[in-house]
Amino acid sequence: MRRALIAKIKIAQKELGLDDGTYRAVLERVTGKRSCTECSIPELERVVEDLRQHGFTPKKTAGRRPNRRSSADPMMRKIEALLLDNGWSWNYAHGTAKKMFKVDRVEWLSDGNMHKLVAALQIAANRKKKEV
Repeated sequence: MRRALIAKIKIAQKELGLDDGTYRAVLERVTGKRSCTECSIPELERVVEDLRQHGFTPKKTAGRRPNRRSSADPMMRKIEALLLDNGWSWNYAHGTAKKMFKVDRVEWLSDGNMHKLVAALQIAANRKKKEV
């Protein structure tokens, strides 16, 4: 939690174009401390909130499993297992679905196309294992 908050603050510093002096002034104004490492978790959360008020918008993570109808749940679990085993994100599956079927999201695929996607991911996984 703490490392994630510090990372978020550093990303905000870069996106807002704050030099080191300005960044430390913001920290001191919000927490009374000049370094993130000296701050507690609630203080770090206050810094993130202050940076949001000054224009920082954190990006959404793409790692969440998409919602899907229950008939496709076994295929979604298989896709998720293939992704995890190979260190791929859901964006990899979405990109493969877009390339193969011109559909932006895996959860929008028909059952037949979802089977084809699983086969394609399995083939890619086998190729990856051969390379190693």
